[in-house]
Amino acid sequence: MIFGMTPLTFIHVLLSLIGIATGFLVIFQMIGAKSLGGLNATFLWTTILTSVTGYFFPYKGVTPGIVIGAISLVALAIAAFALYSKKLAGSWRAVYVTTAVMAQFFNVLVLIVQSFMKIPALHAMAPTGDEPIVKIVQVCALLLLIVLGIAAGKKFHPELARG
Repeated sequence: MIFGMTPLTFIHVLLSLIGIATGFLVIFQMIGAKSLGGLNATFLWTTILTSVTGYFFPYKGVTPGIVIGAISLVALAIAAFALYSKKLAGSWRAVYVTTAVMAQFFNVLVLIVQSFMKIPALHAMAPTGDEPIVKIVQVCALLLLIVLGIAAGKKFHPELARG
């Protein structure tokens, strides 16, 4: 046990938190019209591994987490293709920004749900996870990432990126 978690849970949570942190940094790099460096690869790979490791937990039927993980993996595959194969040329830049921000949203969405399930103070406010406060926080995260995604889409032009 590591911090009360199984090794799989610890690795999954660690990858997720690294993915979320680097995801926001990458989005801010795009908004700042900066080139994407190694931080971007860290975001993509930790987010991919977060979704993949989610499938190693005991299977209890199709859950929202399984569906979100699958959609996230599709978005991440498209993002990786846009970045590594198409080099963000032409419309692939917008495809990359959109799919990267989508993957970030899915990671944040799961963080919100898990936080309300596992953090005692939040769980006390939403014991079933279906209370309005959970939905409000999810909608706020969605709106935040839409705004950041639009800003990134407008500002990020890799051919002009500085530093």
